[in-house]
Amino acid sequence: MKKVLLLNGGKKFAHSDGRYNSTLHDTALSVLDRGGLDVKTTFIDEGYDLAEEVAKFVWADVIIYQMPGWWMGAPWTVKKYIDEVFTEGHGSLYASDGRTRSDASQKYGSGGLLQGKQYMLSLTWNAPQQAFDDPTDFFEAKGVDAVYFPFHKANTFLGMTGLPTFLCVDVMKRPDIEGDVKRYEQHLTEVFGLKV
Repeated sequence: MKKVLLLNGGKKFAHSDGRYNSTLHDTALSVLDRGGLDVKTTFIDEGYDLAEEVAKFVWADVIIYQMPGWWMGAPWTVKKYIDEVFTEGHGSLYASDGRTRSDASQKYGSGGLLQGKQYMLSLTWNAPQQAFDDPTDFFEAKGVDAVYFPFHKANTFLGMTGLPTFLCVDVMKRPDIEGDVKRYEQHLTEVFGLKV
């Protein structure tokens, strides 16, 4: 049985109530539970115990980050979580940066201890899809994963590999929560090889 850690990085802030991310987090919990997977959760904005979170990363086969796009990346609360939990995880999540003074052939970023584990991003953005895909638009057709390049690298530093990112767009101006929930259910079913 696969073990999945669901991290809810949603937050009430300014004009956002965090409901879109909570709905998608709950959708993942429901789909994975029905699929017979073992699931643990953390709602980052409600606080967390560092040692417990490190233990959850060690326990999990897959970590799913559910979060909104804030100022071209993860909310500060999610970044703080990464900074604190990954630092606390020295010796459990990673041994070093992979290099040694005596062996210059080792590559930077090869010291992760979570080899064989995977992570996935599930993201909500106010930007429309065109902003990510069109060469003349804001993200110059680089796609959402390029926006999260440092976030991806933080996870690969631990030895994990990425699963396909799930993206919801235009969530403030043209929300389609019902359609996004259905797409997310399908995405999770395919990524985890679940029976419908």
